[in-house]
Amino acid sequence: MSLNQQKRTIFGQDPEILKAALSNVLSWIVSTFFPRLLPKLLPSCAQEDTYCNDESRTKCVSIGRPGGMEQLRVVRLQSSIMTVGYNLKHFCEPPFTTKISKDADIPSDCVVIKNEYFSVNYADCTIRWGLYESAKKFVGWPIVPGFDIAGRIEAIPYEPDANADSDQVRFQVGDLVFGCTLFGAYSNRVLVPKMQLRKIPKGISVEQAAALPAVSLTALHALSLAGYFPSGSKYSNKSIMIHSAAGGVGSMLVQMSKILGLHPIVGVVGSSSKVEAATRLGCDVVIDKSQEDLWKSARETAPNGYKTIMDANGVSTLQHSYDHLAPTGRLVVFGFHSNLPMGRDSLNPLEWIKMAKKMEKMPAFDPMYLTVDNKSVLGFNLSFFADEKEVVSELFDQICAWLEAGLLRCPSVALFDFDDIADAHTLIQSGSSVGKIVVKC
Repeated sequence: MSLNQQKRTIFGQDPEILKAALSNVLSWIVSTFFPRLLPKLLPSCAQEDTYCNDESRTKCVSIGRPGGMEQLRVVRLQSSIMTVGYNLKHFCEPPFTTKISKDADIPSDCVVIKNEYFSVNYADCTIRWGLYESAKKFVGWPIVPGFDIAGRIEAIPYEPDANADSDQVRFQVGDLVFGCTLFGAYSNRVLVPKMQLRKIPKGISVEQAAALPAVSLTALHALSLAGYFPSGSKYSNKSIMIHSAAGGVGSMLVQMSKILGLHPIVGVVGSSSKVEAATRLGCDVVIDKSQEDLWKSARETAPNGYKTIMDANGVSTLQHSYDHLAPTGRLVVFGFHSNLPMGRDSLNPLEWIKMAKKMEKMPAFDPMYLTVDNKSVLGFNLSFFADEKEVVSELFDQICAWLEAGLLRCPSVALFDFDDIADAHTLIQSGSSVGKIVVKC
């Protein structure tokens, strides 16, 4: 859509958001008052094999419409069908492939992964609610959520694309690999471009590898936007504040900031139980906002302001984060967790009203004041980076180098079974998780 085109709205709202709201409210009403009718809210798709228990078939989580945990349907697909990311639309429409019955059917720049583990990110909950923009734009419904994969190469093209093979992505059947897919990771078999995969470094388990790609790539790109990678910053002020420092992205940001020589590294956590984890990761100062005044402590630590603040909280902290930047400081935004409900299954009408009120309170950063203040606000979402192959590949190579050198540690992992995917979503929505949530296929 061009800048001059106006997106169609209904009562001033995005029609897809209204559809998501109605679907979530319907799920809440049925689950609360008529739970026996929940199966009627579970649309199936043509690629499913409803009555099949054949373990050789692809097993995945299919979400047919916006809603609560009931939408996390674990299904088997028809023979020779697997999941796929949206950046392979030239081959097939996501989230499922056409039948791939022999190696000659595999695109020359892709491989088939027998996926062993995938991770759960908070973004997956917003996908289920129908609120994740790239999922709506590039996939729609049904959708198989998830970004992180780790497992073995099951099949390679009959005629690989020599131009697509570098030293980093030259694979053989049986190689243990990890990487990202642009949706489709909640599956035990995935078709994925080779450029999005790397061999698992020695000393890292497969489940640990599944915890790494999305959070580490997000963290390093955030530090790149802040001006610290690939070449270091020349500014004298190298202070950094990291919100949610014990979480998935936060744990990577803390460690990478240490590697890149930033100081002081100030981590913010939401409960006392997370202080020790943030300290072990490498924070010079940990602010427990459940026990102390966050911004008072922040000023005491960096009286002249922060060169960088990493904020995925949204409305609860964005304005204060900006206010606590030093001149030439950069606020890097990659999420809006506080705009969304925590600990909720379906979103009832009250939750939608609360979200609307929070949106009204979102700060607006005037370009004139940005100029006068000498401050920058930058935002990104890697799920839109399908065409930025070189950028992502450079980030991935650096992450692998740090892992192999022992400079970067894997986050702690909470492991779930495939059939307990709803429990994994419950934990991440609670806000009490530390590190990463990983599911065994």
